[in-house]
Amino acid sequence: MRGPHNIIRLIRTGATLERTGAMNVVLDAFEAPRAIRILAHVLGKPFQWLGYKGDPDMPPATRALTALGPAYIKFGQVLSTRPDVVGNELAAQLRVLQDKLPPFSKAEAMAEVEKELGQSIAEVFSDFSEPIAAASIAQVHKAKLTSTGEDVAVKVLRPNVERAFRKDVDAFYFAARIVDLFAPGARRLRPMEVIEHFDGVVRGELDLRLESAAASEYAANTKDDDGFWLPPVVWSLSARRVMTLSWADGIPLGDNDALDAAGHNRRDLAERVLRLFLLHALRDGYFHADMHQGNLKVAANGDIIAYDYGIMGHIDEYTRRVYAEILFGFIRRDYKRVAEVHFEAGYVPADRDVDEFARALRAVGEPIFGMDATHISMGRLLSYLFEVTERFGMETRTELILLQRTMVVVEGVARSLDDHMNIWEVAHPVVEDYIKRSIGPRAALRDFGKTAMVLARFGPRLPALVENALIAQTKSDDTLASSKFAILLPAAIGAAAGIAATLAVMSFG
Repeated sequence: MRGPHNIIRLIRTGATLERTGAMNVVLDAFEAPRAIRILAHVLGKPFQWLGYKGDPDMPPATRALTALGPAYIKFGQVLSTRPDVVGNELAAQLRVLQDKLPPFSKAEAMAEVEKELGQSIAEVFSDFSEPIAAASIAQVHKAKLTSTGEDVAVKVLRPNVERAFRKDVDAFYFAARIVDLFAPGARRLRPMEVIEHFDGVVRGELDLRLESAAASEYAANTKDDDGFWLPPVVWSLSARRVMTLSWADGIPLGDNDALDAAGHNRRDLAERVLRLFLLHALRDGYFHADMHQGNLKVAANGDIIAYDYGIMGHIDEYTRRVYAEILFGFIRRDYKRVAEVHFEAGYVPADRDVDEFARALRAVGEPIFGMDATHISMGRLLSYLFEVTERFGMETRTELILLQRTMVVVEGVARSLDDHMNIWEVAHPVVEDYIKRSIGPRAALRDFGKTAMVLARFGPRLPALVENALIAQTKSDDTLASSKFAILLPAAIGAAAGIAATLAVMSFG
């Protein structure tokens, strides 16, 4: 599937942007230099006829991305949260991609539900509505359970969406290979690994059984978080292409007029969205990685309700600590420490100058502090940060892709609620609390305890390990066997002693 035929798919992407009039809109939004504009039009205009026509009633950018398919729609969803990058007008146009896309028919949805659940609609639901929200991968219907009369939300995958995504992802793989072959300077970005990561995320989003499991784990982690709520999954009515949740009413987080009319404090909501994201990422290592306005609502009591758990991010404890130290260093304006953390974690090659890197980070961080958020161009800031990473040979960290992407989205959502918000001030208490709990003496003791538990699990195998080493020694005078014995016996004895000492410390310390 990932052969040269994908050239047509990539050419068609540019042709669609040109045909729908979206090319100029996109170039203007990103303030593209003249050379890029000329190149884009030279490559796009001759192939306009290959481009998709799209819905002429939609604005150009929305029209183009919708016509190109679900993977491109996902990209548009991210941009819709960044008016500081693409401008307010384009961001508003793209927001319809979050949950207002053209739906497929109710009849198709009902047929899919019956097929997946193995029951007729009438057996399960006494009422099943027309689509109330439609996004790139699935749409949602409101229904009423026949058994209890409870209102529920039924999420159904779009017909053939798996095939559509496969085509796009194949084209992305081909583009990544082209970059690897013809743009050696971009290899540090590891385009193939990035696409592989995206592919894995998409595959998970296309199986609603995995989304149901993610929702359950996420709810367990966050059950005690004030001002945050997740509708529970109805497991008996969920399958691979259908997912049923308890119904939850609320005002979309992107509808500022409605939020104001209902008396909600938008500044509080903006700060809470950012704090919750950081709390989940740092405390749990498991966070909602698709937190655009279409997936967030505000209940009548002010709680933020999160939907759509198809894309969840996971980061291990070590990476969380690195990320927290980097954030905390920026917050404290300790650029030397931020630079050192990058080197310690292996994010920057060891042969680079740490002091020079710290000065480059200062140039990125200093414009943020003491300024009104509306005066900061996140687009220019990200552009400069990219130049810095390229200069110092930093490679793309695939384990941080979702975290970085979600941070960008969440910041965009928060600023759409309060464009004067300073993300660093809001982040400070969350990051500081995590630092205190995870990098101090208590954390060291906790890590020691975890290590002891791991060693203790291998304790019963130590006698056999020593016995096997002794047998190997007596059966053969081979030098290799002797060397194995010389290594294994002290290691076994040392491990046993280590376990004993550790357990003693845990018992009496």
